[in-house]
Amino acid sequence: MVVPMSNDTDSSSHVAVDAVDSGRRDFLYIATGSVATFGTALAAWPFIDSMNPSRNVLSLANLDVDIARIPVGQAITVRWRGKPVFIRHRSASEINAARNVDVSSLPDPQDDTQRVKKPEWLITLGVCTHLGCIPLGNKIGEPRGDWDGWFCVCHGSQYDTSGRIRQGPAPTNLQIPPYTFIDDHTLRIGTDKA
Repeated sequence: MVVPMSNDTDSSSHVAVDAVDSGRRDFLYIATGSVATFGTALAAWPFIDSMNPSRNVLSLANLDVDIARIPVGQAITVRWRGKPVFIRHRSASEINAARNVDVSSLPDPQDDTQRVKKPEWLITLGVCTHLGCIPLGNKIGEPRGDWDGWFCVCHGSQYDTSGRIRQGPAPTNLQIPPYTFIDDHTLRIGTDKA
């Protein structure tokens, strides 16, 4: 005897099967999305990393300068990252002139002690902050202006022995590059990151 099967099925079993299928489907979507995201990032990393500067370029970020050969009262110009850097071995009179200034009277007020790490050494970018000309005053016989610092012949800006703007259209002081003293004879311009 054959017992006919009922068309009525248990609705609770369909709900359980649908919940399990839904959970599996959600898991597969999340897993697939995660793998795709990770794979895309992994594939893109070499391209992104290629935009970082190479080690030989980073090595140019630092410049070591032997300052032992610079006599007191003299200055030299070196090139760092394509820009001139003035390194002046200041005399006692230049240090006194830089320190005996009413800072509040300056167009860009900054104390000399904020601009130097050692009083006898002033390191500045040799670029006028007005329009980017290179001021005179680093070589013997060049005009240094009324404050015995630097004189920009382009538009007449004058800087003092601390590289601060004293007269002319330049809006700010000569910039100070990042630098450290490696020892008493060596100055490193730039960062130590390489």
